Amino acid sequence: MNRVFRKVEIAAIFLVLALVISVVSCTRSKNEGGKEGAGSSAAGQSGTAQIIGAGSTFVYPIMSRWISSFQQSHSGVQINYQSIGSGGGIQQLKKGLVDFGASDAALDDTQLKGMPALVQIPESAGPVCITYNLPELKEPLKLSPETLSGIYLGTIKNWQDAAIKKDNPGITLPSTPIAVAHRSDGSGTTNIFTTYLDAVNPEWSKKVGKGISVKWPVGLGGKGSEGVTGIVKQTPGAIGYVELNYAETNNLPVALVRNKAGQWVRPTADSATAAVEAFQQQLKQDVRTRIVDPPPSAKSAYPISGLTFLLVPKTGTDAKKRADLKAFISYVVTDGQQFANELHYAKLPPFLQQHDQDLIKELQ
Repeated sequence: MNRVFRKVEIAAIFLVLALVISVVSCTRSKNEGGKEGAGSSAAGQSGTAQIIGAGSTFVYPIMSRWISSFQQSHSGVQINYQSIGSGGGIQQLKKGLVDFGASDAALDDTQLKGMPALVQIPESAGPVCITYNLPELKEPLKLSPETLSGIYLGTIKNWQDAAIKKDNPGITLPSTPIAVAHRSDGSGTTNIFTTYLDAVNPEWSKKVGKGISVKWPVGLGGKGSEGVTGIVKQTPGAIGYVELNYAETNNLPVALVRNKAGQWVRPTADSATAAVEAFQQQLKQDVRTRIVDPPPSAKSAYPISGLTFLLVPKTGTDAKKRADLKAFISYVVTDGQQFANELHYAKLPPFLQQHDQDLIKELQ
């Protein structure tokens, strides 16, 4: 009888060990897979290869919608987009780890030398908003290019500075120091914002310049838009910059910025589209053209706007995947634009949608 119980005991132990090994293996498999992105699904499901993209966090909300909508009508296509930042997406593309990247900063000729042959396709646009913590203000803050750049240079330090008062006549401003917030990580949003400051202020251009990461003269750095927002919300008198989608979602106040036409413009999807349209001829020649600080003829354009790009290798070895990728990109720049305004992005004008279709033809 003891032998029987002993055998049962041993069998039970082996069963428990088998279950533990199984659970550990599954957990390890999930952990090694990393964080899933938009549109991800089980790898290898039904033998279907995934299209993998990575990059811009700015475009993630609308990218998620595009992927979901496209896959509903293309059941045999799986698309996984990892929101890791423009710089991360560029590096993944350079290493050949993804099928496309997304960046809020188009690559210039120097940067392209270290990359595979690429086609850069504009797929969305949007404004960079200036938000602030001034609960005393009952009307939107107004900031001229000179004042905004002066704040970020550190030459304008108090909310009662004469330059701010000039921009906001009749408005009572607190006598408190200005707490400047900026991104601490490499960011396409930073690239758009600093490109604007570089364009409107020679001193900024000389001392700081533009890029996804710069040496800030003043201020506190926050990681991501969440970090910048946290600094602004927790610090009386603070000012920062975030994407429109983020500002709207978090009910943040946004400043009106004076454009070259002398108009005080609120950051909206429509005012960003007006900025795109102001550079129509230049964009037809080179889609990498910056759309900040539009000319005086663009009276309704918001001056701190930018385009986000899909970075796609010109060639690929998997014919089926390439065909699916081209179909997805074509959808993004045409029918997919219907989701732009509801998600606080600027809809691409018809001329740019057509130009994008021509660029897609370069993909092999």
